[in-house]
This record gives sequence, structure tokens and C-alpha cells, in this order.
Amino acid sequence: VEECLSDGCNINITLLFGVENYAEVAQAYIRALETRLKRGERVDNIASVASFFVSRVDTLIDKKLDEKIAAGGDSPKLNALKGKAGVANAKIAYARFKEIFSGDRWAELAAAGARVQRCLWASTSTKNPTYRDVIYVEELLGPQTINTMPQNTLEAFRDHGRLRNSLEENVDAAFAHVKALADAGIELRAVTDELQTQGVGLFSESYHKANDTVRQKRDKILAEKGAGAAARGD
Repeated sequence: VEECLSDGCNINITLLFGVENYAEVAQAYIRALETRLKRGERVDNIASVASFFVSRVDTLIDKKLDEKIAAGGDSPKLNALKGKAGVANAKIAYARFKEIFSGDRWAELAAAGARVQRCLWASTSTKNPTYRDVIYVEELLGPQTINTMPQNTLEAFRDHGRLRNSLEENVDAAFAHVKALADAGIELRAVTDELQTQGVGLFSESYHKANDTVRQKRDKILAEKGAGAAARGD
């Protein structure tokens, strides 16, 4: 990521779940801009986003909470923790974003025209029908962010969504929710690591399938070309 950005590529760093990994990505972006500035190259033409997959965090944590309930856990207490981790994680990430893109180090880059690396919220359709259908839009609103919501979620938000600077609301409560999950035996870092491992596996599988399809088509075309040349006596 750092090398490509320093070479002038604009990058969407996707498949992010954990705040720790996000911070590494943001720091790589800053280092790349600093490298360009030292080389006397422009930094005002570089853009990047850090893409979080939001709803998948709730999907996996809700599953783990259900497993604890089925094993005899405190049902009311555990049920109260459902459907909140995705937004809490995003709010904590946004707080980290504001920390990283501030201070003297960033001010020097900003003075040269550098743009912040914006947080992008992906996977923002509501998977659980019992949750508000625009929860991952209403609760993820803030400056310098992007939400790649699907069409049905966009239409729902246009119909009954509420606008406010929600990413900067109740940040302390977001940290408290992560602690409550840990007290219940669910570590958010372990969940986000698990999701990232799963996601990389799925992305890798799709990549190899695409390569195999192209390879098969190429081999077929070359074989047909060779057969045609043999028939003509070329």
C-alpha cells in the first residue's frame, strides 16, 4: 500500500474490520505522502480511502452471542449486546481517524495540499430484519467519510433516514460496548481478525477462479488457432 501510494497510485484499501489494522493503513498513507514530498513530488493529487465492512461485525458477534445464550448464558444481558458492535467499531475507528489526521505531522502535508485518507463504510445494508433498515447509514454520518450503500438502503434512507453528525456522538459508549462484549467473553479484536482472515480467503478464492477462467479461455483460443493453422498447412 505504501509503495503504490508513494508511486502515485490512488488506492481503495478494502476488507478492513479492525481499528488496529486501519491505523496501520492510515500510517502507511501518511508515510507515502511524506516520501513523495521529500522527493519533490505532488501530494495534492493523491487520494485514498480505507474501507470498513460494517454489518459483518454484527453478524458474527450476534452469532457468538446466540451461542452463549444457547449454552445457558444470561439471555437478557447478552441479547442487549446484539446489533451494536459494528457501529461502535466504526465510531472508534473514526475517532482514531481524527487523531491520525491532525497535529504537526499532518499539518505539514496538508499545507502542501494533501487530502486525508477518508473512511469508507461498506457492507451497510441491514442483514438482520429486526434492526432498523438504515442503522448503518444513520449512525455512520460524519465529515470526510463515504458510505457505499446499496440501492434499497439508499432509497430507505431517502424515505425516512435522519441526518446528524452521528459518528461523533456517544463515542465513550462505543468504547464501553466493546468492554461489555469483552466482559461477556467476546473480544472484538479476535472477531475482526477472524472476519479479515475469512474475507481474504474468499477474495483469494474469487481471484484464482477469475484467473482460471481467463486461462481456460486463452488455452482454448490458442488450441483452436493451432488446429486452424495445421489444417491450412501453415
